[in-house]
Amino acid sequence: MRKIIKTLVACCAMITLVACNASEKTSTQQKTLVVYSPNSEGLINAIVPLFEQKHNVKVELIQAGTGQLIKRLQSEKSAPYADVMFGGSFATIKDNKDLFLEYKSANDANVIDAYKNKTGFITPYALDGSVLLVNKNLIGDIKIDSYADLLNPKLKGKIASADPSNSSSAFAQLTNMLLAMGGYESDAAWKYVKDLYTNIDGKLKSGSSAVYKSVADGEMVVGLTYEDPAVKLMNDNAPVQVVYPKEGAVYLPAASAIVKGAKNEELAKKFIDLLLSKEVQDALGSSTTNRPVLKDAKISNKMTPFDKINVIEEDMDYVHANKAKLVEKYKNIYISIGK
Repeated sequence: MRKIIKTLVACCAMITLVACNASEKTSTQQKTLVVYSPNSEGLINAIVPLFEQKHNVKVELIQAGTGQLIKRLQSEKSAPYADVMFGGSFATIKDNKDLFLEYKSANDANVIDAYKNKTGFITPYALDGSVLLVNKNLIGDIKIDSYADLLNPKLKGKIASADPSNSSSAFAQLTNMLLAMGGYESDAAWKYVKDLYTNIDGKLKSGSSAVYKSVADGEMVVGLTYEDPAVKLMNDNAPVQVVYPKEGAVYLPAASAIVKGAKNEELAKKFIDLLLSKEVQDALGSSTTNRPVLKDAKISNKMTPFDKINVIEEDMDYVHANKAKLVEKYKNIYISIGK
């Protein structure tokens, strides 16, 4: 009889242990956040491990281009696999509103007014601006502190730019200079575009990275690029200087959003909250080359404070609605220059 009782006790203990293990496994599965992201390793490493540590969760990260990830979200719409879209262009995420959940973090109140969550579902968390990158070894006595300075005949054929019709950073520069030089539909602004690309002299680069690399490598004197890689080059002691055009620099937000129907909605909300936390925003500004959106966030000494930059606000709705028209007008100008 004792043997039977001992056997029953052992079996009960084994069942309890198996049940506990199963419960722990289920608990672990419930505490996994699935994140889709096109972001760089530097940005991901500044945020994802911190989130895992703070909330004792595992992040399953799936990385690809923004377009690929949006297509995947569309195909999974009836049964979403992802919980969060971390990164990607504001316009692309806005175009796919049906894929995302309405959520505004309480930390949104501390964000710079122009970059608050005004859509109800997109959380801007970092900014990147259009800048000029100058090679200090090649510039000599040529003054460059504005878009207007790029029309200097001494710079003919020495200005690096990608093609606005197939490069997002070059298109951002196009809309930035139009706004800065008079407006998207201003004849004077479009004349400036024609004069600039005449001075570029047909030497378009293959893509955004080729622009800043050509300046850092001493191939070109100045490039139309964006702040993130430009500041990184300065941090790496390349012979370059970032110039914020005095007519005005546009800063566009990187976006994040919660996937509608996410299995881990509450965890996803915590991830969004963390993106706008003082801790993460300070880390972005001081240890990466991504500019934070929080009003009082820290920035590195290689990054110029906002109050020393003439920041102008792009009409994102207009630009998005008229992108095809703007690109076509640019193409017509570029073709006319080559004739």
